[in-house]
Amino acid sequence: MKQYTEIDDTIRSFIEQQHVFFVGTAAPDGRVNVSPKGLDSFRVLDGKRVAWLNLTGSGNETAAHLREQNRITIMFCAFEGKPNILRLYGSARVFHPRDVEWAEFSPLFPPLPGARQILVVEIDLVTTSCGMAVPFMAYQAEREELSNSLEKKGPAKVQEYWEQRNARSLDGKPTGI
Repeated sequence: MKQYTEIDDTIRSFIEQQHVFFVGTAAPDGRVNVSPKGLDSFRVLDGKRVAWLNLTGSGNETAAHLREQNRITIMFCAFEGKPNILRLYGSARVFHPRDVEWAEFSPLFPPLPGARQILVVEIDLVTTSCGMAVPFMAYQAEREELSNSLEKKGPAKVQEYWEQRNARSLDGKPTGI
């Protein structure tokens, strides 16, 4: 395992080539959450900061956990090419469309339906490891089901969904939505 204090050009290039990443968070008690993320939703802001556009999903565990325990790990795995696992460790700020910071960060991403939060992560450690046990998998295409479903619902129904399904975590913790 190699450790770095920030994202350099080689690490940035690896991140930009990946089609999926995983986010891990945990509150002081309750369940640990690991979520897969995709689409064009991740940006390296600089050597110490990244951002991702968090889209509507069946839960909102990450936001709930960060309200209680502000620590996060983001993991990328090479499914093609040279084996590599990259982890970004840090703390995050969560911004909603109602927050003034939304206007600063939302232009970095394509307009995706159901965008509910932007998370900006301050990186305190970057690690790489071999990834030799990660299988090869070929990227085919992005899934369109989420975007199609959210476009069909429209903003009012998406907001209603957030209030019904995304306001609390599995452990009943508020998400700030």
